[in-house]
Amino acid sequence: MTQSFSIEALTSAHNRKSFSSGVEPLDRYLRDLATQDIKRRVSNCFIALDHAGAIAGYYTFAAASLPLSELSADITKRLPRYALLPAGLIGRLAVDRRFRRRRLGSALIMDAVARAARAEPAIFALIVDAKDEAAIAFYQHHEFRRFASKPASLFLPIATALQALQAKPGP
Repeated sequence: MTQSFSIEALTSAHNRKSFSSGVEPLDRYLRDLATQDIKRRVSNCFIALDHAGAIAGYYTFAAASLPLSELSADITKRLPRYALLPAGLIGRLAVDRRFRRRRLGSALIMDAVARAARAEPAIFALIVDAKDEAAIAFYQHHEFRRFASKPASLFLPIATALQALQAKPGP
């Protein structure tokens, strides 16, 4: 990343009007709906701020469950036979056009991994529902795997993400 960002929970004090990812439903969600979802305790929204306090990107994070039947045998052989596993859902993730190509999307995913790793109760994996093939490729680059029956839905076991973080050389 060429510029440092801070990541924090969205509040009503943050100015969302100038955020523009180029995807209107994602922009509208941040402007008009994110605060309602937070108040209703449906999801949380975390934002990346630049040095001037502008919102450079965001993601939403909510509780979810992962059907064991959607996972491959190489994963399920090491898991209990519960019908559902605990998961965290990254419902939306967007980066403002002005801040693209700075690895901010990757930083937002890693922030979600860190939050999931220290969550109580435990979370087995992160889940995303990708909007298009470009989004699928982005998530697969970060080691997310497709569900068996829903190719636009992907998951990342927290243990896999933590191993990848530990394997990365320091700055």
